[in-house]
Amino acid sequence: MTDLPDRLSNDPSSPYYDAALLERGVGIRFKGVEKTNVEEYCVSEGWVRVAAGTAKDRFGKPMTVKLQGPVEPYLREPAGDSEGA
Repeated sequence: MTDLPDRLSNDPSSPYYDAALLERGVGIRFKGVEKTNVEEYCVSEGWVRVAAGTAKDRFGKPMTVKLQGPVEPYLREPAGDSEGA
């Protein structure tokens, strides 16, 4: 978790967008539960923005809801790099 930023967004127009980091795969645990629909997070302020169903705003971006609670970002394991024998 040392190389993950305090705040990250998956919207390219956001100043908190980081394409290289998102390609590596960032997972989010919010209140101890894995979330897959997170649009943006902030660890220090303790919130995530999640997509609100399939609703879109007038610009075609997903409508979001801001939820408060503990946020734990982590890097996902690459699918092909698991060792097992």
